[in-house]
Amino acid sequence: MKNKELYSISEHALKQAKAFGASEVKASTFKRREVSTNWRDGKIEKISESTEKGLTLNLYVEGRYSTVSTSDLRKDALNVFIEDSIQFARVLAQDPYRQLPDPSRYKGQTKEDLQIADANYKKVTPELRRQIVKRIEHGARSAGNQDSIISVSTSFNDTFTEEVRLHSNGFEGAVAGTSFSSFVEVSGKDAEGRRPQEYAYAAKRHYGDLPTPESVGEEGVKRVMSRMGSKKVGSETLTMVLDNRAVGRFAGNLLGPLSGNGLQQKQSCFEGMQGKAIGSKLWSITDNPHVIKGLGSRYYDREGMAAVKMPVIENGILKNYYIDTYYGKKLNMPATTASPSNADWKLGNQSKEQLIQTVKRGIFVTGFIGGNSNRTTGDFSLDVQGFFIENGNIAYPISEMNISGNLTSFWHNLIAVGNDPFPYSPLQSPTLVFDKVEFAGT
Repeated sequence: MKNKELYSISEHALKQAKAFGASEVKASTFKRREVSTNWRDGKIEKISESTEKGLTLNLYVEGRYSTVSTSDLRKDALNVFIEDSIQFARVLAQDPYRQLPDPSRYKGQTKEDLQIADANYKKVTPELRRQIVKRIEHGARSAGNQDSIISVSTSFNDTFTEEVRLHSNGFEGAVAGTSFSSFVEVSGKDAEGRRPQEYAYAAKRHYGDLPTPESVGEEGVKRVMSRMGSKKVGSETLTMVLDNRAVGRFAGNLLGPLSGNGLQQKQSCFEGMQGKAIGSKLWSITDNPHVIKGLGSRYYDREGMAAVKMPVIENGILKNYYIDTYYGKKLNMPATTASPSNADWKLGNQSKEQLIQTVKRGIFVTGFIGGNSNRTTGDFSLDVQGFFIENGNIAYPISEMNISGNLTSFWHNLIAVGNDPFPYSPLQSPTLVFDKVEFAGT
């Protein structure tokens, strides 16, 4: 159900912009509330609450384009703001590629209830938030040796967002969404004086789908305790088992090269690769905006185009780029969508533990610390943390190691995919196994 107040503001802004001379208009009015509760070592550290309301206008004026925003939503103030914005747009350079999507692209939105808003959002009270962060710390403190734990920081965040969007060529959209997340960061100390830090988190659309606060705290301590006594190892080419939680940091390097912006700016290592193999036949990803309660689920994208499933990589073959209307026209390519929603991976049939057991000698990578990736060349270099694997068993934690390679060849070395999609991210990534990975150590 659309918010009548937000709809009225968007409708008024659109009509005024047209009256002042805009040929096409996008008007989006939103309201967002975010509450963050932070707890550290037995006491509240910070509580913050913010509520914002605003209007964003995309103005197409005499072949020119401008995006403007305001938080002053009084009609008299809006009228002045819109008229001034139109006048400003008239002095910009013309850009013939700036146009609204074809209205036919607005059709075909799913009729299914994606359940991206929790109807019980208001039942999350200040007292409940305080109890959650306290319980996360209790779970952490109960799970580990107190002498090995230096500090425990926890947080709980929740947001509620509403938006109404109107386009002058016929699009109307209204959506409300919620999100909830629990987080813990634990710092410890080992016998050699090292002070490892680790974290754990969970994020869901609905509060009731979160794991217990205690389990989040326990996971954070489990991770930091497992890093006690880390060792430096020498450089070697090894098998890499990549933890499902860590895949997001690595796979995120693909978004730039797969974007319309990257292609048009000649900054994509995958330019001209559509329909060609860019990875192993085990690698398949579908962009799926219709996952029930999915963190990336949507009815339409940021341009108003109906959100539809889209194969991105199929058996290692690049099927589609992420291209919006603007870059589609500049590239003379059909628009797909500007940004990813949820990723559906083609899963394997083995768990993380089973995959580790198949590795005679390798590294189980649980996270990345720094590093860089060049979307033009595909070259990357990332610092890693994790564990050495010997004869299918976790042997010991490692430190000060780095992996390097090139995106255009690295994914060809994917040799196994797990059955365990990470549940707290739109990427929904499973554990992955790569062969012949160059690890640089001391």
